[in-house]
Amino acid sequence: MATIKDVAKHAGVSTSTVSHVLNKTRYVSEDVSNRVKDAVETLRYAPSALARSLKVNTTKTFGMLVTTSTNPFFSEVLKGVERRCYEQGYNLILCNTEGDVARMRANLDTLLQKRVDGLLLMCSEVESQRVDLFAKHNVVPTVVMDWGPTNFPCDKIQDNSYRGGYMATQHLISKGHKNIGCITGALDKQTAEQRYRGFVDAMQAAALTVNPEWVTAGDFECEGGALAFETLYSHGTLPTALFVCNDMMALSVINAASKKGIRVPEDLSIIGYDDIQLAKYITPSLTTIHQPKFRLGQRAVDTLLERIASKRETEQVISMEPTLVERDSVQAMVNS
Repeated sequence: MATIKDVAKHAGVSTSTVSHVLNKTRYVSEDVSNRVKDAVETLRYAPSALARSLKVNTTKTFGMLVTTSTNPFFSEVLKGVERRCYEQGYNLILCNTEGDVARMRANLDTLLQKRVDGLLLMCSEVESQRVDLFAKHNVVPTVVMDWGPTNFPCDKIQDNSYRGGYMATQHLISKGHKNIGCITGALDKQTAEQRYRGFVDAMQAAALTVNPEWVTAGDFECEGGALAFETLYSHGTLPTALFVCNDMMALSVINAASKKGIRVPEDLSIIGYDDIQLAKYITPSLTTIHQPKFRLGQRAVDTLLERIASKRETEQVISMEPTLVERDSVQAMVNS
């Protein structure tokens, strides 16, 4: 394998000149530059990213930890992360945690041993287990997405889940619904708790009663949504409308209701949360709360780059505002 010294000898220049040509760090005459480039091509020289990273103390690489899920929400956020990394000349190492704290710690060890310049984190096990990421490692610039409390220095990019939950419930109320239920996520997760709190506050603001038999917890996955609907159905009378706290559960609720002969929206109106791409292609298409997932991923990378460039030590929380997307799964009450 050719080295930079081989290239310099072949081109008849110094190694520093080769470095300046390849990295564009100083003006080099066209004749010399062409000789270096010809030598690189002839010798098939590939610069060592590792050697360069040791010299300049940066790897131009970010690490990302994400909980593996069937929920397309994660892949849509990841698309924004990957696009922005590419645009900014950064590599991305993606590690799935599978919801396993031990695996998350092993992945973190690997990323930090590879000397990543920063971390992007979207895995709920850190929140639920109160994991201290940097108990054994030096702190690196870190941005977390969609989490609750953390015990390590970081910036946070969050959706305004409380506002989204309030907005979803308010939309059902505006359509004349008074008997409204809610399928939440696991309430030990901040996003689920905030969406549910938005639901409760919107009901109270409209002087409507929250029936505990119409409230049950899912797990933000399809199977959890179907099981939660079975629980509601077993109580007897169903509400006229349901706020289902993410789209994956909402899709499974529509499916489970159809199997029981319950028509959506004629018998039961449903509003979801996230606005995943599948939401507009099912029948009926899903009314939902839109999260700017692609922009969330881009913003996370931008925030990490800014923190690295500025060497900022203060932490910041950036909120991405949700919006309502009206489709076909919510129907106005007659005589409302």
